[in-house]
Amino acid sequence: MDTTTLRTFIALAQIKNFTKTAQQLFVAQSTVTNRIRDLETELDAELFIRNRKQVDLTPSGQKFLNYAQRFIALEVTALQEIQTSPAYAQKVHIGTTNTIYECHLQKKLRAYMKSKPDISLHVQISHTRDMLHNLQEGMLDAVFSFSAFFREGYICHPYKTDALVLVCQADNTEYSGGIYKDDLQKINYLFCNFALQGVGLYIQDLFPRHHRFPMEIDNSTKLPQYVADGIGYTFLPRSLIEDDLVQGRVRAIPLLDFAPPKVDSYYITRSPGTIPEELEAYLLT
Repeated sequence: MDTTTLRTFIALAQIKNFTKTAQQLFVAQSTVTNRIRDLETELDAELFIRNRKQVDLTPSGQKFLNYAQRFIALEVTALQEIQTSPAYAQKVHIGTTNTIYECHLQKKLRAYMKSKPDISLHVQISHTRDMLHNLQEGMLDAVFSFSAFFREGYICHPYKTDALVLVCQADNTEYSGGIYKDDLQKINYLFCNFALQGVGLYIQDLFPRHHRFPMEIDNSTKLPQYVADGIGYTFLPRSLIEDDLVQGRVRAIPLLDFAPPKVDSYYITRSPGTIPEELEAYLLT
């Protein structure tokens, strides 16, 4: 099998329609059909369930999708490594959740790149499960995550500890003296489960089961603007909204009879020396 066939398979798995996949790839529909047929013949397995409107992956197709995506990612990484400009002394692959990137990493990475132009950085912003998988596959050198990872051959260090702050629009004077736990059910709470392990479950438990929130989103870095516009309230890591607090766009509400847990994040790598010591030390300070 070749990478063109694998890319066609991945595209069809995502688009779920032969015609639209062909349009996306700028090829004839018969080309997509032939590539998938040849792949199924080579694997001796049916990869898709066909119907008139769309296709869905079979259990075998779902299993193979993971391998196909990894194969393409490895191909891209290999080509980049081989074709890396001689001007770069080293290329470093870092994975991070979006919240950790926005809160802690982006300023450090920008400053480091200015001072060390001979280091090429590849940053993957993704979910923890995918990043840890790529770390174990050798496609990432280090990961910054809200989840600890303890396994032989890997190093997991505490990275940052953040306080959770309940915030609202700066001009909102409601609960200016503080809020009780039972009052949370009365506010327009914007829910983001940015750290499922412990913290996210704690926040969920502050509300009745099946509570309907006016908004749910899976990226906490998108919420400060909603809060600043007066749309609702939410808990966010202090480091994420520090500038908004200082500049008066949002206000922190004192908590009167409860205190949420801290938000812990971790730095995970395969072994000492995986990334340059100077970069590692700079990011971890």
